[in-house]
Amino acid sequence: MSAKKDLPVYSVRLREARETYGISQRNLGIQAGLDEFVASTRVNRYETGVHQPDLQTLQRIAKVFDLPVAYFFAEDDGLAEVILNFHRGKQRKS
Repeated sequence: MSAKKDLPVYSVRLREARETYGISQRNLGIQAGLDEFVASTRVNRYETGVHQPDLQTLQRIAKVFDLPVAYFFAEDDGLAEVILNFHRGKQRKS
């Protein structure tokens, strides 16, 4: 768990979302519009905190999961849950 604390919050949230949805790093990258030959490496580098995805890439990743971009930057787990609940409630009203 201490290793998770050393990672940027977007890395932790990205890995958790990907594992929850049961999608490989490669498939996530491809669905988010990354070149198929570098998709796995790029997503791995985002998850390990080596690189931070730019806003457009993170927006595409969030769209794959149907999550708001803000979720990936919520440093507190409780806040992340509030963001998810708000997003889901907003979708139900649409």
